[in-house]
Amino acid sequence: MSYRHFATLAIKGELVIYVVGSLNMDISATVARFPRAGETVAAESVLTSPGGKGANQATAIGKLGGDCAMLGKVGPDVFGEQMINNLKSYGVRTEHVTASQCESGTALIWVHKGNNRIVLNSGANGTLTETDVSEGLKNAKAGDILMLQLEVPLDTVAHALRVGKRKGMITMLNPAPAVQLGLEIYENSEIITPNETETQILTGIMPDCEVNVALAVKKFREMGASNVIITLGKTGSAVAVGKEITLIPAHKVKVTDTTAAGDTYVGAVAVKLSEGENIVDAAKFASYASALKITRKGAAVAIPTLKEVEEFIALRNATK
Repeated sequence: MSYRHFATLAIKGELVIYVVGSLNMDISATVARFPRAGETVAAESVLTSPGGKGANQATAIGKLGGDCAMLGKVGPDVFGEQMINNLKSYGVRTEHVTASQCESGTALIWVHKGNNRIVLNSGANGTLTETDVSEGLKNAKAGDILMLQLEVPLDTVAHALRVGKRKGMITMLNPAPAVQLGLEIYENSEIITPNETETQILTGIMPDCEVNVALAVKKFREMGASNVIITLGKTGSAVAVGKEITLIPAHKVKVTDTTAAGDTYVGAVAVKLSEGENIVDAAKFASYASALKITRKGAAVAIPTLKEVEEFIALRNATK
């Protein structure tokens, strides 16, 4: 399926965005500087909040008005209960978030001057199976959107993409954390959304200028990808559809915390695609949403709502 057919499938209010991915409890510490080996530094503040790339993307979709169903695993512990309740509070369906015998996934995050370093324990996320995915997607239909990341087993990701493609879903892969992928995964991903670092790992090319962005897109397509969105941090993002590469500038804001900025971006793209927007306009909206996110501390709790993004866009447009 080529991208130009996607919008004809979207009837606002009828499409579901399925997120297959991780749920982690984030424990985020703001520090004056990152510790060196063997060193202890004092935290300026500590924030505990539900996260994980899958759950963050589902949260973004729910907050931005999309109809979202989450598929994933949590542990039989208080973190698991909190993460499910958090998703429900944003309108995300959680009937296919099931309990594992493992502890819930956790992420230990250090934040310094808006940048972060993360240590991840996958926990229950590592137990998500192909059977879990098949059950969770049994009612999915053509035109629904399927979003995946790489914080659950790779075989499960590959299976989900096969199921999604067979059903005629719009399949989106956020290849994070980046690992080398088989051609089948690229071929079954209609939209792939790496950031700069992930692009370099996957293609060997750092997209630090327009020429290198084009070379990276070419490399992704040689591996089987169709449509590519590369997020470029403070530079913005590049959207490659067909022969066109559209560069979308970032919005200048005071950076507080970049955690979940990428998840906000791809969640926003999915919401707009489900409403019939074209991919470039969806990415422009996502750029506003992610810019607003990074002005706030935390992950899921700091992802903006649709109303907040609309107000942010209106304010930006009024001051141009």
